Amino acid sequence: AACPGCFPTAALLMLIPLMALDRTGRLILLALPLYMIHQYEEHDNDRFRLFVNEMVGASKRGLSLSAVLIVNVIGVWVVIVVALWLYNEIAPGWGLIVAYLLGINALVHILQAVVRRVYNPGLMTAVAGFVPLAWMIWSRLLPASSPIEHIVGAGLALAVHAAIFWWATRPTGPHPN
Repeated sequence: AACPGCFPTAALLMLIPLMALDRTGRLILLALPLYMIHQYEEHDNDRFRLFVNEMVGASKRGLSLSAVLIVNVIGVWVVIVVALWLYNEIAPGWGLIVAYLLGINALVHILQAVVRRVYNPGLMTAVAGFVPLAWMIWSRLLPASSPIEHIVGAGLALAVHAAIFWWATRPTGPHPN
């Protein structure tokens, strides 16, 4: 299948060296095209949404196409851009938002694969890309971060994932398949 997000992802990757960011800022920015590649692995042929809806069962609401779009654009792209701005303009520790977003997403994919003993859409990029990038960002920002930046970063990442789980497992309404 064609990769509709490949061109913007490649364009972002090519622009990173030209941006006026320090090394850690470039790692944080790298999270955006990496997440786009991850989202392609997840959502090509609607794999992730169908996987989640099958997992939660027909008695639950499941995920709609619009819910998936909202989560990926607002819960990921906007969060990464805002975190990069906070990192660059307010305090470096706010870049932890991205490290936690990547790390918690990878952990969810890995735990799901271990518990269910099956590949889940997004697992490969979570393991190969998110784990090392989250670690690089987190380890660089650890000395410059406050407890509140850790709490907000982890809390926001958990909230995004909890919102997906909450929405998908609601027993009200028709199943979107």
